[in-house]
Amino acid sequence: MIPIAKPLLDEDEINAAVEVLRSGNIAEGTKVSLFEQNFKELIGVKHAIAVNSGTSALQIALQAAGIGKDDEVITTSFSFIATANSILYTNAKPIFADISRDTFNIDPDDVLNKITNRTKAILPVHLYGHPAEMKALMEIARDYDLVLIEDACQAHGAQYHGKNVGSFGIGTFSFYPTKNMTTGEGGMITTNNPDIDISARMIRSHGSKQRYLHEMLGYNFRMTDISAAIGLIQLTKLTEFNNKRIENAKYLSEGLKNIPGIEIPPIRKGCTHVFHQYTIRITEDYPIERDTLVERLRYHDIGTGIYYPIPIHKQPFYRKLGYDDVLLETELAAKQVISLPIHPVVSQKELSYIIKTIREVIA
Repeated sequence: MIPIAKPLLDEDEINAAVEVLRSGNIAEGTKVSLFEQNFKELIGVKHAIAVNSGTSALQIALQAAGIGKDDEVITTSFSFIATANSILYTNAKPIFADISRDTFNIDPDDVLNKITNRTKAILPVHLYGHPAEMKALMEIARDYDLVLIEDACQAHGAQYHGKNVGSFGIGTFSFYPTKNMTTGEGGMITTNNPDIDISARMIRSHGSKQRYLHEMLGYNFRMTDISAAIGLIQLTKLTEFNNKRIENAKYLSEGLKNIPGIEIPPIRKGCTHVFHQYTIRITEDYPIERDTLVERLRYHDIGTGIYYPIPIHKQPFYRKLGYDDVLLETELAAKQVISLPIHPVVSQKELSYIIKTIREVIA
């Protein structure tokens, strides 16, 4: 089976983790501090705060920005559920805007439609590794005095007109095993705002900046030195990993671009897409349905993923909360998308096999 995702860990990461284990200093310590320093330099911001997951990064970013009870945060329903759940964790309300058809990212025009006097923030997702339309979103945030929080959990190293995602507002990243780089589990918050930095560090550690002195409600969301040691190694490989993903994407797109009923992922001008996922659309012009293609590819030992088959506003829990939105592009995408193996371990021979199989299963 050609897997849809695979973490790339070798002796470098193993040795780094073992070094920390042998030191006996395995909780948050010097490795976490160094990881934060190196990561903020990558993104081009003044502060980076390491935490235990991407979900924690989102929650902390919202809380540090002052989002709370009765506030509304406009976000996308076409994402992993943590994007919206993190808003609920702060007792605020997610408000879902529709997506743009081409990039699957939040549509700035629909963001404008959803603004009310309770709106306090916009939370776009750089889905699949393609940057959201940051120029328009930043203008909206400025015009309406809204906080801009980026869910960059799938977009390490992606750029919008030469600037790294995660540096436009308050950035959040995930280091889950399937991401472009991993720490096993882990996350990061990035910001240029010193007040956000101070609040985020307090929230991740029981509301404290001095031991046993607690000034606010906080949590145990700290990253360990074991995870940070792995992250430090992965960070040195990120550019290589991303370049390989981009190269693989070009190869797949070249092979799939003329098949009727398949829409290959576009890249908007000025954007660097780092292809956390290589996601195509299967439209009504394709001879077989999307789910039938998934079954046939699985039969031929090709792993696939559908990210995401049920939009957040259609999830049972959100239906119980009273969400009954009609988001046409979001709901259409959920029925049409399929992601193909793109990670750096996939060989050109395997990519050729994927292309050949997609052509032959409809012959």
